[in-house]
Amino acid sequence: MSIELGIKSKDECKYDAVSLGEVMLRLDPGEGRIRTARNFRAWEGGGEYNVIRGLRKCFGMNTAVITSFADNEVGRLMEDFIMQGGVDTSLIKWMKTDGVGRECRNGLNFVERGFGIRGALSCSDRANTAISKTTAEDFDFDYIFGTLGVRWLHTGGIYAALSENTAETVIKAIKTAKKYGTVVSYDLNYRASLWSAIGGQEKAQEVNKEIAKYVDVMIGNEEDFTACLGFEIEGNDENLKELNLDGYRKMIDKAAETYPNFKVVATTLRTVKTATVNDWSALCWADGKLYKASDYNGLEIMDRVGGGDSFASGLVYGLMTTGDPEKAVNYGAAHGALAMTTPGDTTMASVDEVEGIMSGSGARVKR
Repeated sequence: MSIELGIKSKDECKYDAVSLGEVMLRLDPGEGRIRTARNFRAWEGGGEYNVIRGLRKCFGMNTAVITSFADNEVGRLMEDFIMQGGVDTSLIKWMKTDGVGRECRNGLNFVERGFGIRGALSCSDRANTAISKTTAEDFDFDYIFGTLGVRWLHTGGIYAALSENTAETVIKAIKTAKKYGTVVSYDLNYRASLWSAIGGQEKAQEVNKEIAKYVDVMIGNEEDFTACLGFEIEGNDENLKELNLDGYRKMIDKAAETYPNFKVVATTLRTVKTATVNDWSALCWADGKLYKASDYNGLEIMDRVGGGDSFASGLVYGLMTTGDPEKAVNYGAAHGALAMTTPGDTTMASVDEVEGIMSGSGARVKR
């Protein structure tokens, strides 16, 4: 089956896809704990950016990131990471800062991978960051979407939760993208800690219900749809020991009825057995039909952070290149599974590896 998303042709757009959101410096203690670490490995990462980097690095698409950094050495380090991933940095807004970060600063994210019975742990330090202080007027969205041309915009609920400014910027960006015929995907990505200081879940629903009116492809897990949009799965098993497909279908049908602009709705399915062993799959709804990805039961995980973002980038790639929601959800699930076998927020997989996993190739040594 093929669905019509109205994706613009490559020859009329500079970019296949762009993301809007915060990119932080991730500091990773490796196999140890944040509280006892003496060394950290540095990565870049961010819920919206991870998707666009996956589209570039794994799937070979031409992408750019819309974000903002404090113009100092840490900001330039972040730029260097992004350039290594092949993502265009020309849309980054550089903000003047003082020596202590009163004007603005760059965000830090300390992340433990977890192991066995010890779950992954994130401790972010992102107040007063450059991107949280920028406004819609700081970006020329008419130039980006109208003059340069963009086929696909991806943004999400993490960025929308950073400040009143960011929620308004998301809405302005999405409205402008739609004006110029750009397809919009949005990952709800609910984080209670981010919303707690600005109105909690009530504010999250207020903001996300407004944003949802303009979204073509809505992504999120069960918790996201409940916390951000108020849709629940009745009678669902808490740990997905038995997948309630009928419950998911009813929830998604209700969401699509409420927001008739949704052309695709996708959700990941994860049963956490331990930090290093999960069952993993995904669902995709389109044109009233529900498609389920292959199951990756007993998936051994090195680093789960960014798995959902890699699912989103695989899904977007599949929709852009095939228009087939069943193929797209399988691209997403396979890419997300592979991304969690390597460290860091972002993918180290290739499209050949993703398609190999989709076709059932095993883990034998390749010589």
